[in-house]
Amino acid sequence: MSSSPNVLVLCTGNSCRSQLLHGYLAQQLGDRAVVYSAGIETHGLNPRAVRVMAEDGVDIAHHTSNNVDEYARVPFDYVLTVCDHANEVCPVFPSSAQRLHHNFPDPAKATGTEEEIMDQFRDVRDQVKAYAHDFVHAYFAMA
Repeated sequence: MSSSPNVLVLCTGNSCRSQLLHGYLAQQLGDRAVVYSAGIETHGLNPRAVRVMAEDGVDIAHHTSNNVDEYARVPFDYVLTVCDHANEVCPVFPSSAQRLHHNFPDPAKATGTEEEIMDQFRDVRDQVKAYAHDFVHAYFAMA
């Protein structure tokens, strides 16, 4: 029995964008893959990211903010960078990982009222959800 593919979602701080994508990929892939997320740095899990995912029925409250170095020995099949900074400074993985990149806006930089900030989080969440759906259908289509 072959093991499930390993998917790494990489961001600068592993607090928002990578956590959103991690949540959706874990939900959509189920046991077809093992999903990890990490940052070049660790900024802690953003509480607003947890809230907007809960609004869409995905619980990421148990996620942790991890540094990419923690996964140096994991043989990744896919490395998805979700911000330009992570793409530029992404460590080289000693594997045949397929690297994919999509730069999502950083909702943690949102300003305004709490409602305006949450709207920006929801907008990024919806972009991430659509990207997760496309990735799953492109790379994990049922045979």
